[in-house]
Order: sequence, then structure tokens, then C-alpha cells
Amino acid sequence: MLKSGGKLSNKHSFKDHYNERQLLIRRSIIAFAFVVIMLLALVARSWYLQIVRFEDYQTRSNDNRISVEPIAPKRGLIYDRNGVLLAENSSVYSLEIVPEKVKDIELTLDQLIELSLIDQKYKEKFLNDLRGQRRFKSISIKTRLTEKEVARFSVDAHRFPGVSVEARLVRYYPFGEDFVHALGYVGRINDRELARIDQANYKATRHIGKVGLEKFYEDKLHGTIGFRQIEKDVQGRVIGKPLFEKPPVPGSNIRLSLDVNLQKKASEAMAGHRGSIVAIDPRNGDVLALVSAPGYEPNDFVTGISSAKYKVLLESEDQPLFNRALRGLYSPGSTIKPHLGWIGLEKGLITPQFTIEDPGYWILPTEEKRVIRDWKVGGHGKKVNLDLAIAQSCDPYFYELAYRMGIDTISSNMVNFGFGQYTGIDMGEELAGNMPSREWKRKERKLPWFPGDTVNIGIGQGFWVATPLQLANAIAQLGIGGNRYRLRLMTSVQTSDDWQIFESEVAEKQASFSNDKNLQAVRESMRRVNRYGGSAFEAFKTADYSSAGKTGTVQVSSQDEDYDAEKVARRFRDNAVYVGFAPYENPEFALAVILENVKGGGSTEAAPVARKVFDEFYRLKRLRAMQQQKAAP
Repeated sequence: MLKSGGKLSNKHSFKDHYNERQLLIRRSIIAFAFVVIMLLALVARSWYLQIVRFEDYQTRSNDNRISVEPIAPKRGLIYDRNGVLLAENSSVYSLEIVPEKVKDIELTLDQLIELSLIDQKYKEKFLNDLRGQRRFKSISIKTRLTEKEVARFSVDAHRFPGVSVEARLVRYYPFGEDFVHALGYVGRINDRELARIDQANYKATRHIGKVGLEKFYEDKLHGTIGFRQIEKDVQGRVIGKPLFEKPPVPGSNIRLSLDVNLQKKASEAMAGHRGSIVAIDPRNGDVLALVSAPGYEPNDFVTGISSAKYKVLLESEDQPLFNRALRGLYSPGSTIKPHLGWIGLEKGLITPQFTIEDPGYWILPTEEKRVIRDWKVGGHGKKVNLDLAIAQSCDPYFYELAYRMGIDTISSNMVNFGFGQYTGIDMGEELAGNMPSREWKRKERKLPWFPGDTVNIGIGQGFWVATPLQLANAIAQLGIGGNRYRLRLMTSVQTSDDWQIFESEVAEKQASFSNDKNLQAVRESMRRVNRYGGSAFEAFKTADYSSAGKTGTVQVSSQDEDYDAEKVARRFRDNAVYVGFAPYENPEFALAVILENVKGGGSTEAAPVARKVFDEFYRLKRLRAMQQQKAAP
């Protein structure tokens, strides 16, 4: 049908099937190509992930199911010279918490208090310790749980996710405070220590040596960390046995020169006193006993001492935390008179026959004619020679001798006995004391040296200070008339099954004992100290062995002639000192005793304490001889 104009209507036009088919084919090809490309991309990605990145993704996968746990090494043990255990590792149960696994820490702690597993002080301490700690690491709430406490927790353990009871090895010191200033102790690692140590080697370790031998030999005692790989399921439960394990290397065991019985006797002898005893073997520098009194309980520090307990120790007038043997600086007093006598003989300033008159005072031969009194009212007589001066500790004799010598001679020769020098003991923190000189006073005090200073040095007072270690080593050297050794505590270390023994080392500076007569004159005078008429006779009169020594009494405050120890406050009383060696003929044992602020002097206070230690040395010597005799075929 035609419309006006003669054109056909659109609704009667025909479809173009050919074009439609071509369009469909083109679209199908494009779709197919897209599918192929995507499939190739998928295959390529799969190849990349499974082949190229296989190791990386395998590691990540393993990380989800495999955990690496560090294994702490056992800390090395410490033995005395006879094999007695001084520091061991004991197994204890510890209540621990992993903070990130606990929703409400304070509520959990309150519930533990309700179960009587901890009390309020543990809660406060834990919240304190929590600051700055890594929340994924286990933190101890309470150590040394009893078996009853472990059982009590086990019943309700399901109520405390993130809380567990762990068995751990902790340091234990069986002899407590008797050895604390020699051994030191271990304690929890703090931030300052964490910054300087190899953190990888301490991942499983919470403790480190804090002071003493434990700190000095930390590298030997700690050991090397181990690890194990364990497989876990999605709930975190361990599946089967460890996949791989590298055991830790235990710390090395060390053997000391200390004798447990001698140390205990020295500690017992110091009961009620403040001060120190150091006993050594003069033939090699082995320290046989080292006591600083009072002491403290080292085991309190291992598991964490309470702030209240620590405050008591810190604020105590007796300063139990202070190691007097290493760091106590005392005027040596009259104990250095034998050394001065020997120097005077060597320099030709005196002879054994040289005498002075001692009316109870000595006049300084300068313009002011200063009068310096003797400790003994009325003096020691008209003819005091070196022998009597040492035996009865005559001050005017040594005022005269020191004045003749001068400070330059005294100072330059006394350093050869170790004064003003480190003894080299393997503990760290040792002080060198002070052997004064002109140069020292000019530098430190900005003043010249005066004759009166020299006179004070002549009786071991004034600017001269020394440690008990130095005094013991100096008298040991004079006793044997030979080398002075670097003091030491460790004599051997265990590597695998063998003990590696270390040789003694001779000190750098030495006195030369070329003239035997001068040495024997001084040694004989020291023997008289412990005999009839000597200042230590009362203490040693019943001894069945030969010995030699020297007493000393040191003023710690200015005194007048009416000084009465009973009326003076304790901290202003004199210090008492004794040094000595035995046997006289061939010394095997030397010691120094210092007692702070006592009522008497060296002869009445320090010498009796020394006698107890000497007696124990000989008792042990006889006991060893009997045991060897029994063991002989």
C-alpha cells in the first residue's frame, strides 16, 4: 500500500540476516579472545605464585602453622676450689600472664587474689612491670609457687585464658649473704641492659648478671640460645612433636679460688661488725675469702625484690649493698709501717740499729715546731729501734722516718706494693685508692705539699686511702719477699667435659727484694707483733703456728687527748685494722681485716677477728693432710 508521495512504509522493510550474523560472529570472537586472555593471565598468575614465589608463600604459610620458640640455655654453675656448689639453677613454678591474651587484666588479677594465689602487692608490682613491656611476651606475676598453689590454680585454669603456670630454672645461692659480695647476683634484665646486650641471644632469658662475678663473667655463664619449630592448628594447639630443634648451648661452669669453709668462718667472724676481710694465697694471688659486712640476701633479687625491702637496704646506715672489699677506701693506718721500714732500710736512711727517743710526742723540725703526739701516753722509751717501733707501733719513729724520706720517695716506692693501683681482681667496679704525691695534691687540691702532710703519711693517714684488697696483697708481697700477683677469683672454666686451668699473672709494678737482710729485719719485727710484747700478742698467744702481722688504729674524726669511745657516737669511732701472713717461714696465707667504728683498736678488735680466720685456715690444712694420708695406698 502506498502512502501519499509514492513511498513504501518502514514496517514492511526486510531484516538483514547477513549483517546480523557477522555482528554475532565478531562479538563471539571478541568474547572468546577475552576469555582466553583472562585464562592465560590466570595461568600466568598461578605460575608466578606457585613457581616463582613458591618459597616466599611457603614460608608465609608455614608461619601461620609453624612457630619458632626460643629455648633458654642453662646458666653455668659456680663452684668453690673444692667443688662445692656456690651458685646453682633450681626449678621453680611461676605464675605468668600474656597481656594480649587477657581481656581485662585488672579483673583477672582480682580473681587471682580471690583464689589466694597472689595478694595486693603482687598485683601492684605486676601492673608496674607491665609498663613498657611487650604485650605478646609472658610476664611473671609470682615466682616460687608452692605445690598447693599450683594445684589450686590447675582446678580453675580454664577461667584464666592467657594465664599459666610455667616451670622455670632460676638462680639460687645456697650460702646466701655469706658469698653475696664475692659472687654478686642475677636479676631481671632492664631497659638499659637490653640496649647493650645481644637481644637475639637473650630472647628466652629474663635474667642477667647484675654485680660481682655474675656480671663480670656473664659472657661465659649465660650460654647460647637454642630454638624449636612446632606446628599448630587453627586454635593454636601444638600438633605432634617439634619439626626441628636446635638445643641451646649451656653456659660454662667456673671454679673459684674461694674456700667455702674459710669464707663462712670469715663471715661468721665479722658478725656484728661493719668492715671487710680479704684472705689470699701470696704465692699466686688466689683470693681464698672475700667478705664485706654486713651482707644481704641475694636470692631476694633473683625473683624480684620488693620496693619496701630494697628501700630498707638502700637507706640502711650500715650500707649492706656496698662492697667494702672492692670499693671501701680506708686509711691503712699503722699497717704500712713495715713497708716504710723496708724502704728506709733499702734507701740507707735508717739501719736496724737506728734509734729515736719517744717521750710520747715528736716535734716537727720546721719553724713552727709543731708537736705531734704518740698514741701511747708517755711514749715507748728512750731507745726505740725499728724492731720495737713495728712490734709496738711507735708513731714518733715513723714520723721521723717519713720526714727523712719525703713524700717523693714514699710515693714512688709504695706504688710497687700496689697502693694507688688496681689489684686486677676479676670482678669489675674495683677502686684504685689513692697513693698521694705532690702532683696529686697540686692537681686535686690546688695546694702545695707540706711537711705535715708527709708526717701523716708516715702513719698511714692523711690523704692515703686503700682498699682491703690492696692491703692484703701488699702484706702478702712483703711476707714472701717476691712477686705480687694480680688478684683473681676464677681459676678454671669447664669447656665440654674438661676444665681449662688459668695461670696466675704477675702484677706490673714490683718491689725488688735484693737485700735479704733488710727484708728479714722487717719480717722479724712483724713476727714480734704476734709475740710477747707485740701489739697483737693477746690475740695470738695461744696459737700453735707461726705468723706475723701488723695492727693499726685509724682515726676517722679529729680527737683530743680525752677521747673515750664509749662516749663518742658510733660513726665517729676509730677503725681497727690488722694485716698478717702465715706460716712465718714460708707464707701460704695472708689477710687484711678492717673493722669500722669500733670501741677498741687494731690489737683488741681486728687482731682477734684475724685469729679466727687463721685458725680456720690451719684447721682446714690439717684436715686435708689427714684425708690425703687416708687416701694414700
